Amino acid sequence: MLELKNLVFEVSDEKGKTVRILDDVSLTVPDGKFYVITGPNGGGKSTLARVIMGLEKPTSGKIIYNGVDITDMDVTEKAKLGIGYAFQQPPRFKGLTVSKMLSLAAGKTLNDKECCTYLAKVGLCSAEYVKRELDSSLSGGEMKRIEIATLMARNPELAIFDEPEAGIDLWSFAMLVETFKNMQKKGGRTTVIISHQERIMTLADEMVVIADGKIKSVGERDEMLPKLMREFSPRCVKTQD
Repeated sequence: MLELKNLVFEVSDEKGKTVRILDDVSLTVPDGKFYVITGPNGGGKSTLARVIMGLEKPTSGKIIYNGVDITDMDVTEKAKLGIGYAFQQPPRFKGLTVSKMLSLAAGKTLNDKECCTYLAKVGLCSAEYVKRELDSSLSGGEMKRIEIATLMARNPELAIFDEPEAGIDLWSFAMLVETFKNMQKKGGRTTVIISHQERIMTLADEMVVIADGKIKSVGERDEMLPKLMREFSPRCVKTQD
């Protein structure tokens, strides 16, 4: 179980003024649940994900994971505890092949057949990708899907995805949604996804809305999603000819 207790994250702007990005955020994510965190741009969603993973240190507050205070642990220590993180923009590594990355994630050497099994789950033509390098020859959508396959190979107890739909084409997005559907149906893994996309929100067990650094609402998908759609649909209504 993941528990966030009164998290605050502050930075200094160009004039030296303190800006509060996260403001007293408290949240409990039970084991095996599929959570989607959404809200307006600049509201603090991605910052929260980075703080949980240890890429940023909170100014105050605590992060408790399975009863252990992990607030001051770095990203490596948290990864060893079973927390996985998928970047909004996955890093590229020239010279590192997809098969090698999958093997590193799994903690053992995977043969081509085993690598193909993971890649097939994210809709990639396995034979074509196993030996490719994680460099600029891969599109944003390909990198996203490979990163998800990498998390699957690692099989973390808690998987955090920061806006997995960002910068990818419609085909890749459709494949991502199917991948998340399969993850949700399979269950067992605690999943937290930062997303604006309705098709991803529909997969959630619970939804969290963050704006202005604060949690505005938390609830079950069937309760939360209709409210969000009613709130935003008037802005998107198309005038009939």
